[in-house]
Parts: sequence; C-alpha cells; structure tokens
Amino acid sequence: MFLPRLFGLARMIEAEAITYGYMSKLSADYTGAYWHFYTLSNGGFYMAPDGQAQYHLAWDEKGFSGDVSADAAGLIATLSMLAHMHEKYDDDHFARLYVRAYGYAARHAEAAVIAAAVD
Repeated sequence: MFLPRLFGLARMIEAEAITYGYMSKLSADYTGAYWHFYTLSNGGFYMAPDGQAQYHLAWDEKGFSGDVSADAAGLIATLSMLAHMHEKYDDDHFARLYVRAYGYAARHAEAAVIAAAVD
C-alpha cells in the first residue's frame, strides 16, 4: 500500500516503472532487484534497490558519472522520477515530494554525489 497511498492506483504503476527505468538507464550494473520503500519524517519517501552494495551511475546529459551506494542510487532514481512526473502532469504533489526527498538527500552521507547527479 506504500505507492498507492502516495500516488493513487492510477499513477502508482507508472511511478514505480519510471523509477526502475531511471535506474536501468543510469546503471549498466543494475539488472533488477528487490526494492526497499522508505517513509521520511518530513512526509517524503524514496525507494532503493537491494541488489548490491554499490552501483556505477552515468548520466551523459548531466555530465555525471560516479560510484554510489544502493541507497544513494535509489534516491537519485526516485528524485528523477518525481521530477519527471511533475513535469509530465504539472502536479504540485510531485514537486512537494521532490522537495522532501531532496531535503533528506541533502543530509545524506553522499549528498554531494546525489546533488551532482540530479542538478
């Protein structure tokens, strides 16, 4: 019930698929995984893969390449999905979730790498 609560049934499947799609696009290391869903104390959330400890991500359009933990990779994929959904639907709900997840990411041990990947 995690994603339906955040997005409703109609957009839940799309949001999940887009998150996994970003992970596939960004990392040749990613070949699928079980994902963890995290609720943040600020009302936000993020998803992170449990497939391996670290992933190499490369995003040519943003000039980013680097190795990150699975947790940071999940934050990057989640933030990318939220930005995508906000742009697609012009829905402030996605913008609020982005701001909350980004706020958490700004205090993450890999904050600088996450910011470099999504900014």
